[in-house]
Formats: sequence, structure tokens, C-alpha cells
Amino acid sequence: MQIVSIQGDRVDIVCWRFYGNTNHVEQILDANPQLAFLPVILPIGTVITMPDIPQKNTVIDTVQLWD
Repeated sequence: MQIVSIQGDRVDIVCWRFYGNTNHVEQILDANPQLAFLPVILPIGTVITMPDIPQKNTVIDTVQLWD
């Protein structure tokens, strides 16, 4: 999927908005090597390819103190 940067976007902000965390910044940079030559604050309208990253199912086992 591709997205277009808006005013004030940085790669980490785009990652947070798209994935909900900043854990995938390196994968975005790997998928978009042209971003390394741009300023930290991306120009408005920069097209960024967002890599497909499988979502992990996070199931937290809970302990009942009183059964």
C-alpha cells in the first residue's frame, strides 16, 4: 500500500499513524531507499510504500487472584 505524506510528517510519524507503533521504521526505509536522501521532515506529497507486515496476535494470559 502507498500513502502520501502530509505537512510535518517524518518516517516515524508515518509509521505510528499507519501501524500504531514505531517498530517498523527500518522496514519502511528498506522498502523506500529514496527516503534516505530527503530531509527528516518529509516534503508534502512524498509517496511512501508501506510494507506488508504481519500483525502478531498478542494474547495476554491473565491470572485470577480469587477463583
